[in-house]
Amino acid sequence: MVLLAAGSVAASCGSGPSPSTNNEVPGGPSGSYVLPTGIHKIEHVVVIMQENRSFDSYFGTFPGADGIPMKNGDPTVCIPDPKSGQCVTPYVDHADLNGGGPHSAPNATADIDSGRMDGFIGQAESGRRGCLNTTNPACTNSSNTDVMGYHVRSDIPNYWTYASDFVLQDHMFEPNASWSLPSHLFLVSEWSAYCSVKGNPSSCVNDLQTKPAEHPANSPAIYGGQAGPTNYSGTPDNPLLKVDTSQPDYAWTDLTYLLHKKKVSWGYYVVSGNEPDCENPANMTCSPVRQNAHTPGIWNPLPWFDTVQADHQLGNIQDVTRFYAAASRGTLPAVSWVVPSDAVSEHPPALVSAGQSYVTSLINAVMRSPEWSSTAIFLTWDDWGGFYDHLVPPSVDANGYGLRVPAMVISPYAKKGYIDHQTLSFDAYDKFIEDDFLHGQRIDPRTDGRPDPRPDVRENAKILGNLIYDFDFTQNPRPPVILPVHPKTTLTRS
Repeated sequence: MVLLAAGSVAASCGSGPSPSTNNEVPGGPSGSYVLPTGIHKIEHVVVIMQENRSFDSYFGTFPGADGIPMKNGDPTVCIPDPKSGQCVTPYVDHADLNGGGPHSAPNATADIDSGRMDGFIGQAESGRRGCLNTTNPACTNSSNTDVMGYHVRSDIPNYWTYASDFVLQDHMFEPNASWSLPSHLFLVSEWSAYCSVKGNPSSCVNDLQTKPAEHPANSPAIYGGQAGPTNYSGTPDNPLLKVDTSQPDYAWTDLTYLLHKKKVSWGYYVVSGNEPDCENPANMTCSPVRQNAHTPGIWNPLPWFDTVQADHQLGNIQDVTRFYAAASRGTLPAVSWVVPSDAVSEHPPALVSAGQSYVTSLINAVMRSPEWSSTAIFLTWDDWGGFYDHLVPPSVDANGYGLRVPAMVISPYAKKGYIDHQTLSFDAYDKFIEDDFLHGQRIDPRTDGRPDPRPDVRENAKILGNLIYDFDFTQNPRPPVILPVHPKTTLTRS
């Protein structure tokens, strides 16, 4: 599988831009690294992170993509249903409300099943039911075979338009084989860990599942907003922001530490509302937890990072209304991350249509911005959500990769109608940001001035592709593609 993937990378990237030999900087898997030519035409990177969809569930029938194996338009794969004894093939599902399946670390292992990719229905059938919070990652929300359903162009026309007009990445893997919290930690720091001593990076140890039951005193769990001791009382932008000192302490290094050192602006934008995944995936039941820019959580972990607090950067974590305003004014930071609320997240049972409308509004805002001509949007989903995917994830270390998720690059310099077959994970986003704004520096305990015991430098993994091949910096900046926020679809709400 890895050899096949490597061959497809070479084929897809042969016409990519050639990096300049005058841009060599220290670091990288071979001791040096060549910065890609043209990358600095991108002055703003926007990472939009949605929730809980596999690649096959959204783009399994996209022409030219590595989608569901088909013959004469019919799937040639099927997955055993332990309950009925039948073998279930993937099928078109126009339902706006999907159920998905359990999606924590043990479920990922079972779904992959040593490369057989056949555990999805069995996991859905064994998932917990009757949870107070229907988005608990241990729960099942609908019919057991729901995880085999997939959407088509007419269901999600805007997403397919972006994929057709810009770049679709069909080998983007979740960086970790687990649920939302580790994925969001990897997005901003390349690691998920547990730190036993507050403020001490050397005390951090690898922690893929991040279950509070394992580390009740100081685990990477969500904080539900109860009153508690604080060590930070706010900023002019966020006067009510509180950080609870009894809660998780992320003492290892995150990307904002390097951005701040180099005076690179950044913003993390949160949609107020419920946050889907339970704070403890081991719980049988839990209540939905409110989130906003002032509340740390599984989708907003940055307030718990020591670096963010020490650098007085908590004010960079803001409500999404600030993102729309910055786009309109032409004052976007160099790096933006945008995370949703439950209602617009596409995390089952949130509606697909609501998520597509929300994402379209974000992309339209950037496209209408004075800064569109210098921006790259990276759109992806944080984990597979229990939905079927046929492709075996490559193994890079003890943490992942996890299952495949949809991903796109949308930019005036993005290649038109390009399908990127490189092996990618969210580490590639950080790699691009580091190349663009940090002269190729990595979150690397040997070189970044802040040692931590992470097992590897993910951006330098030899298997990891480079997003530079998704761009053509010789072309004139492409005009925006403004789409209707509420497109006509074939989604049903029966």
